[in-house]
Amino acid sequence: MAHDHDHDHDHSELPEMDLRVRALESLLVEKGYVDPKALDIIVDTYENKVGPQNGAHVVAKAWSDPDYKKWLLEDGSEAIMSLGYSGRQGEHMEVVENTDQVHNMVVCTLCSCYPWSVLGLPPVWYKSAPYRSRAVIDPRGVLSEFGVTVADDKEVRVWDSTAEMRYLVLPQRPAGTDNWSEEQLAALVTRDSMIGTGLALSPDEVSS
Repeated sequence: MAHDHDHDHDHSELPEMDLRVRALESLLVEKGYVDPKALDIIVDTYENKVGPQNGAHVVAKAWSDPDYKKWLLEDGSEAIMSLGYSGRQGEHMEVVENTDQVHNMVVCTLCSCYPWSVLGLPPVWYKSAPYRSRAVIDPRGVLSEFGVTVADDKEVRVWDSTAEMRYLVLPQRPAGTDNWSEEQLAALVTRDSMIGTGLALSPDEVSS
């Protein structure tokens, strides 16, 4: 599949940019302008809490509203935008559904295109070269390293995000949640389950 990624996502520029960011961070810490622990908390908040909550809302609504789910799978961009989640990194979205027959996983093989509007900041491993290459070559092996075992008779599909199209995985709804509210369902949705490197939590995992 041909890629035409944004220039600011060019992976050849990432090492130099990373060095600049690290140098700036070191300078700010040295001058006493930034507390490293506070910075870590901020990054963790946007990477694991604020952003993924948007996606969790989308998934929970799809689980509880058949009409919305149908719309989401037919036109992910418009369905997601209807909930107020849009932005430069999420204009063109396609949602792929996990089923008993198929498990989906998302990667960006050339850089790190990622739907920021629904998932927040991309995790470090998503941008790493080993994940970007191995997710395509050995997806089952990568999934097992994340603790996800996919049955041999279940197909694993890998979706390659680009600047033109980003993907969101609609995980399978956990059993035992038939009468749950959207808010309760959203608590079961993890960032990794929306990338495909994880599964939605079970009710027992949330209550434990």
